[in-house]
Amino acid sequence: MSRAAHEEPDVLRLKRLGIDTYQELVIFMARSCPVCRSEGWAAQSRVQVTCNGRSIIATLNVTIDGLLAPDEASLSEAAWQLLGAQDGDLVRLSHAAPVGSLAHVRAKVYGERLTALALTEIVRDIVDGRYSDIDLAAFVTAFAGSRADPEETTALTRAMLDTGDRLYWGHSPIVDKHCIGGLPGNRTSMIIVPILAACGLTIPKTSSRAISSPAGKADAMETIAPVDLDLAAMRRVVEREHACIVWGGRVRLAPADDVIISVERPLDFDSPAQLVASILSKKAAAGSTHVVIDVPIGPTAKVRSDAAARVLDALFGTVAAELGLSLRVVHTDGMQPVGRGIGPALEARDVLAVLRRSEDAPADLRERALALAGDVLEIGGAATAGCGMARAMETLDSGAALRKFEAMCTAQGGMREPAVSALQHVVTATRAGRIEGIDNRRLARLAKLAGAPRAPTAGLELHTRLHGLVDRGEPLMTIHAETPGELDYARAYLAANPQVVELEARHDRTPNGASA
Repeated sequence: MSRAAHEEPDVLRLKRLGIDTYQELVIFMARSCPVCRSEGWAAQSRVQVTCNGRSIIATLNVTIDGLLAPDEASLSEAAWQLLGAQDGDLVRLSHAAPVGSLAHVRAKVYGERLTALALTEIVRDIVDGRYSDIDLAAFVTAFAGSRADPEETTALTRAMLDTGDRLYWGHSPIVDKHCIGGLPGNRTSMIIVPILAACGLTIPKTSSRAISSPAGKADAMETIAPVDLDLAAMRRVVEREHACIVWGGRVRLAPADDVIISVERPLDFDSPAQLVASILSKKAAAGSTHVVIDVPIGPTAKVRSDAAARVLDALFGTVAAELGLSLRVVHTDGMQPVGRGIGPALEARDVLAVLRRSEDAPADLRERALALAGDVLEIGGAATAGCGMARAMETLDSGAALRKFEAMCTAQGGMREPAVSALQHVVTATRAGRIEGIDNRRLARLAKLAGAPRAPTAGLELHTRLHGLVDRGEPLMTIHAETPGELDYARAYLAANPQVVELEARHDRTPNGASA
């Protein structure tokens, strides 16, 4: 559109305000904007925005006069990116057409089964940005619990797979390992990937950033090496080193997943169907042929019982078979965090300690990574049954895994040491006792209040383990923060929630607690 087009009544000029709404597409207009008035729009209206030959549907937010002029509009950062817009560009606005696939979501809310075609229409509209956050919340809620059967789950997985790019590597096996999450720390993949690559297997690892947790794999890896690689750069790294660990949001593999998760995680819904569809669509899109799934089980983990794990196992098996994936599901201990660090840099330091075979490396992280690497080596044909862990241990202890990890980092743009937080506060035991419980969810909340993952060096460092004995005044954990305010938030939360670490007294019956 030319400058003359700015005189048209449905055209506004863009002004960049730098507002991050994560995945949500938002357009901002002044309360006095004549387009708003003439079209009858108000806050939360859905507006079609066209710029440079591209169109999106965005949710209207109205600004108080002064932030934007009447003839100006702004966009959320996600909307700028999708439109390819620049500051000063002109946008044409119109009423958004009704989203037809929302009828399928309403049908699901009332208990109807959805066809593969209906699910494809829903997912396509999600990828095209036609669903508001409210619409997405309705979709997530409609599938919450066990409201989707195996056929619907398979159809949802295929729809998510078919609406994005797919990688083909020209050979097999292409392996991967994935943990379903819910356990702080547990940064095993960053150890497993170089072990597998050093053993000759190909593993193109795409990882997520944290949305509601203290760190995602991409957040932790980014404290060591660049992860924001496009598809071409990712392919170059894998072709050179047989492996990578990159941010999945930059490569368009099953893109509906990132949008759905942005609403699903804050709602804290554990939907087996969406969990399975999310994981397996991403694995298939990355070209994986053989996958190991780690399912931690514990009272404060994502999967809280053996019965729930068996339901998940069956669903994984059904969908994987339909997609032609060779799959192994492994149940692991979900009673407490894995490793000492919770937060991007702290978890990365644990990973490097294991890879470097340091004397103070977390033993539980090492053993868990070796066991899971062994499973992948076996399913991928690089080790015979029962011998995978031994080969993984040999690869780690020889230094081959470390060399491969360093080569991967170099290929991704260079390796660096994780930084250290500016502020640290040691939390000590108020009495002698035994650690009888560790609440994974509250620990994750504590690390987030300290600033993780937005502040890469923030989080927690644990100094004790479940069933460990401590004396009065002995350190239980260290809170890491980058600002005094965040450190204060974390300390206040711990004071109000001493059951984060349950301490059973050995010599008295005083109430459980830890000093903050």
